Amino acid sequence: MTLFELFSLFGGIGLFLYGMMIMSQGLRNACGDRLKTLLEKATGNRVTGVLAGAGVTVLVQSSSATDVMVIGFVTSGLMTLNQAIGVIMGANIGTTVTAQITAFNISAYAPLILFVGAVMNLFAKNKTVRYVGAVILGFGMLFQGIAFMKGAISPLAQSEQFVKFISDLSNPFLTVILGVLITALLQSSSSATVIFQAFAIEGIISYQIAVYLIIGAAIGSVAPNLLASLTANRAGKRTALLNLIFNLFRAAIVLTLIGIFPQILDFLQSLSPGNVGRQIANTHTIFAVAAVLIMLPFAGLIVKLTEKILPPSAEEARYAEEHRLVYLTQTERLPSAIALDLAHREIARMGKLAVDNLDNALKSFFNKDGALRKQVEATEDTVDYLAEAIVDKLVTLRSLDLTPRNLTRLYRMIKCVDDMERISDHAQNIVEYEERLQEGSAKISEEGVKELKQLAEVTMKSMQTSLKIFTDENFELMEEALRLEDRVDQLKEEIEQNHVVRLAKEACDPRGGIIFTDICTDLERCSDHAVNLAEALRESAA
Repeated sequence: MTLFELFSLFGGIGLFLYGMMIMSQGLRNACGDRLKTLLEKATGNRVTGVLAGAGVTVLVQSSSATDVMVIGFVTSGLMTLNQAIGVIMGANIGTTVTAQITAFNISAYAPLILFVGAVMNLFAKNKTVRYVGAVILGFGMLFQGIAFMKGAISPLAQSEQFVKFISDLSNPFLTVILGVLITALLQSSSSATVIFQAFAIEGIISYQIAVYLIIGAAIGSVAPNLLASLTANRAGKRTALLNLIFNLFRAAIVLTLIGIFPQILDFLQSLSPGNVGRQIANTHTIFAVAAVLIMLPFAGLIVKLTEKILPPSAEEARYAEEHRLVYLTQTERLPSAIALDLAHREIARMGKLAVDNLDNALKSFFNKDGALRKQVEATEDTVDYLAEAIVDKLVTLRSLDLTPRNLTRLYRMIKCVDDMERISDHAQNIVEYEERLQEGSAKISEEGVKELKQLAEVTMKSMQTSLKIFTDENFELMEEALRLEDRVDQLKEEIEQNHVVRLAKEACDPRGGIIFTDICTDLERCSDHAVNLAEALRESAA
């Protein structure tokens, strides 16, 4: 292979990959957030999960993109591992469509497709038309890239060294390994498959060798997901591992079937006689579908194996326990009084999480505890989830036969949920201030830290007293709650005045001073929200 042919091969691969990206972006822009919504909503059972995974992958033309979305959903708690496996299986089917498309020999029309796509994308005023133009443009790039690759690799058929190397690929295991390595290097199973397809069409490799390379490509396709999981939490890493285990089992099943029944390959070739490109595309698709059908009944066991290899941590177990409704699970058939009582318990549970989160945020801030900071961020995510889930349930309770008093109580509970969610937001703010201080760009004086600790201590007493009033409906403590709230307001005003004096004497860093006043404001607002909680149910309980 000459240097020019090598450049043509790399250029073709680059154009193919870029075309895939342009197509993917165009489709995602045209569909908006509906692809993510589809994945979130269509995982009620594994069959719909498989269909959703296949559908989204066909649209974005990348199983890696689908899998990365799934890793993100599992990482954030929007999807469980049991739901994720269906989508992962479907993605492995959807990615085979690329080979089906490229099996059509329409490279001669690629320049025209490029022209039409470019005109639509560059000159159309309608946004949707521009997005469709991007899809067409990417489609043209894809086939033009294939044309470059075919032109570059066709001389390899006359290369004695390359022919000898290919002829040595008689060992299926080594051929599969080569497929894994090439796909991992390209970071795209679709591009690897198209290259193997092109090799077979040019007569450089046989259909049988191409099949083993494609089996390896399925395993190598996990490489981008493994890289993406490096920055994910333990749940995200477990999702990437699940994908790897599934593809390893998939390869083992296909290799076993071929080994026991070699006639399978003859049958698949007979479906498209004389068209090796279509034969490879059909084999790719049929093997993917067959593997999913065989493994779908055992999906639960694959999940258990994954959790055995990378078991959930104690922190994950705590998160999973908190990240769900406990009391408001089945309220539709309950008497209204009981349903409202359960709602009160659920909100009180959420309130304890929010107050504890503020306490942990303050401990993290004063002690510079990175572990606590991560816990605060996780709990903030849980509180946000609970806030939305509880309000959705409370809205449905309006359909019950509620007395005017209970209806008032219901509306005040909804307001309490908002107050609690805001308290946790302020906790998140405080750990973000800590991160800014850790970066070294700002500093708070020792005197300022002492004053903040004093304000934090009174604020936490205010929070705990008000939460106790809300939880137990013990309004005898109301006077104490109001006294503490007044003390927080008074103390905030005092220490802010002290802060101004320090700034005038240049005894305080101005950048740290901004954080100082922001924390004072956060704590004072937390105390305000706490009093709202204390007073919320007083009239309806009378």
